[in-house]
Amino acid sequence: MDRVFENINRYLRQGATGRGYAGMFKFIICFIAGIGAGLGTGFAGMSAAAVISPMLITFLGMPAYEAVGIALASDVLASAVSAYTYGKNKNLDVKNGLVMMGTVLLVTLFGSWVASKVPNTTMGNFSVFMTLLLGIKFIVKPVMTTKESMNQVSGKKRVIQSVICGTVVGFICGFVGAGGGMMMLLILTSVLGYELKTAVGTSVFIMAFTAFTGAVSHFVIGGKPDLWCLLFCVASTLLWARIAAKFANKATPATLNRATGVVLAVLGAVILGVNYLK
Repeated sequence: MDRVFENINRYLRQGATGRGYAGMFKFIICFIAGIGAGLGTGFAGMSAAAVISPMLITFLGMPAYEAVGIALASDVLASAVSAYTYGKNKNLDVKNGLVMMGTVLLVTLFGSWVASKVPNTTMGNFSVFMTLLLGIKFIVKPVMTTKESMNQVSGKKRVIQSVICGTVVGFICGFVGAGGGMMMLLILTSVLGYELKTAVGTSVFIMAFTAFTGAVSHFVIGGKPDLWCLLFCVASTLLWARIAAKFANKATPATLNRATGVVLAVLGAVILGVNYLK
């Protein structure tokens, strides 16, 4: 880790003009994007793509397909660390999560291929509106389901629902590049009846794998990404996701609903503003 930060510092110091300023600007944009992405992941299981992609596209002029690949790669470690934190606090449904994940992984590759054939703007807008609307939803109508009521659903029904929902989420993960995080959270709380902490924990658990699949497929199809942007975004997202996940697991359901709603609504509004600047 020390060597990573040493390399970052050396990169930022290169040159008094041109490349040095460009490197500093790139670092600042990626770090800010990572703050939003990490908080969204740790609090709400939101995909980093909803924040990182429009930031990289707007301020660094990066092609949308490459930006989505970097965002999905940033999701992998951030989601894995968040899932570990939620699992350690017994807020993770591994069994049913694996069922949904299997379906999601199969469909993600197809969605990624379709995404490579569409215009840049088509890929950016859906996840942003989902972020804003879902944030408002948690503020206005919080999820107060308990684990007791969640466990009353039969295992067979849960498996069928997971397969159907996983198909939808998988396509969104590959096509929108959103890791399916917001759709997954909505489905887990509204369709499958999960309480919020377990929904977020299960969402980030699935997303760690789907984001990895989506990132690999994006890089295979689109080529090698900007490695410094990739490093900056991954490090920043990982740091803030860890902080957010620790706070979320200690919060009461009411507090977590409000915090999740505010984070998603603010991020959605900010990214809409960023998109407006294009």
